[in-house]
Amino acid sequence: MAVGRKAVAPAHAALPTIPFVHTLNADLHSHSTRSDGTLSPRALAQRASGQQVQLWALTDHDDIGGQHEAAQAARELGLDWLSGVEISVSFAGETVHIVGLGMDVDDVALHAGLARIRLGRAQRAHDMAEGLAMVGLQGAYEGALRYVSNPDLVSRTHFARWLVETGVCTDFGSVFRRYLSHGKPGFVDHRWAGLGEAVRWITQAGGLAVIAHPGRYRFTPTVEFALFSEFKAHGGAGVEVVTASHGLGDVRKYAEMADEFDLYASRGSDFHSPNESRLDLGQLPDLAAALRPIWQALTDRVRPGRR
Repeated sequence: MAVGRKAVAPAHAALPTIPFVHTLNADLHSHSTRSDGTLSPRALAQRASGQQVQLWALTDHDDIGGQHEAAQAARELGLDWLSGVEISVSFAGETVHIVGLGMDVDDVALHAGLARIRLGRAQRAHDMAEGLAMVGLQGAYEGALRYVSNPDLVSRTHFARWLVETGVCTDFGSVFRRYLSHGKPGFVDHRWAGLGEAVRWITQAGGLAVIAHPGRYRFTPTVEFALFSEFKAHGGAGVEVVTASHGLGDVRKYAEMADEFDLYASRGSDFHSPNESRLDLGQLPDLAAALRPIWQALTDRVRPGRR
């Protein structure tokens, strides 16, 4: 896998070429119908291939049931593939997501931990529906199920799709502002996995743990520093620097934090749907050359596509 692009010096200059970005088109954060995406694992692989992604990972929420389908599809398409998952974690009163990459998808302890989280998700979905019913929105649970292929993984996204489809709200932003964010009728807090648990499940299964989209969390600088410190102490390895929800300021900030905490940098679109996602698969900016891409630490875990 090529990881750098060379800057071209003027023809008259006898200077060495200098890498300035890592140009491997890696997209290591995406979701299928196994969690809250709208494409099957196979269709997602096809879209990634069509978007010239060179290294792809499917990272469904708290579920690895689509990994074998994704791996087979990627192989047939000639697309290099890494196993992946996005684990929900409770930290300082917020839900934080930890992406795992390169794990053994048949690891028993990983399966057991994720199954425990999914049980909590199911009860949370019923509680969310009850909250929405109290403000006159009846049938929310059944409505959300219309968008779910895995009933154990009903999420806020599925409720949001139902609320938009039925005309209660015009878009996802208004859904979350009115009904599904902190203090709103359909918001239900939940105790997810512990940070140390999630990192341990990933690392003991042979993978590397990555803090997903850190710019989305509403932490003070002190709490954010604690998150990174504890994550590193538990054996965490990387941070998502380039992702759809990060602006230029976020990219710079988390590039600096990757350096400060000696973490690898990851890159992923967090793609869910052609009609909903901010960016398509493979459409992210490159990682800066000064960063250490997470895929460089996972070369032995990459499953090459059939050439």
